[in-house]
Amino acid sequence: MRKKTFVAAALLAVATLTLSACGSGDSGKPIAVVSEEAGAEKAATVLDKPFEKPDLVLTDTQGKEYDFRAETAGKPTLVYFGYTHCPDVCPLTMNNLAVAKKQLPQDQQDELRVVFVTTDPERDTSAALGKWLKGIDSQVVGLTGDFDTIQAGARTLGISINAPRKDDKGQVVSAHGTQVIAFSPKTDGGYLLYGEDATVEDYTADLPMIIKGENP
Repeated sequence: MRKKTFVAAALLAVATLTLSACGSGDSGKPIAVVSEEAGAEKAATVLDKPFEKPDLVLTDTQGKEYDFRAETAGKPTLVYFGYTHCPDVCPLTMNNLAVAKKQLPQDQQDELRVVFVTTDPERDTSAALGKWLKGIDSQVVGLTGDFDTIQAGARTLGISINAPRKDDKGQVVSAHGTQVIAFSPKTDGGYLLYGEDATVEDYTADLPMIIKGENP
């Protein structure tokens, strides 16, 4: 297990969270600078100063308006920004969450909100998102909409995303931060951060505490 702690007074200090272009192996500009607690070994990064929920009003897989703040108020919530054509990190992350979620009692599965926000809205229509997520977990909320709105919402969580572009092979890739943010049902604050190396076992151990708004 791996544990890190964000220290608000040292946000301009040591480590950086970087962009990842799924499938390309590229890294981009730093999106946040954090300090780490030496010797810690948990997957969760506990934020000293929790993020506010982004003001995101997008479209779900049914083509209906979805107000992220309103719909997830008072609910344990995990949010991830990615895209359905991603060949590696995005499907792995979402499948890890889905497998871990299925270990919860049914009432806790129903209470937990897992939200996938596309970084490639031109290709990830409501229908495309719905089809992709159905193969992972039909309870996951898939959101699409205006790219600028999505990008701005991600930035409030320290997650940077770039508009999709073609790589050297002519394939469209979307460079985006790969962090999962967990929001407390008690405060609605984004108080935990997981990197792309978080495993099924990490999420399985932590989700019962996230449901209660506790630190892993």
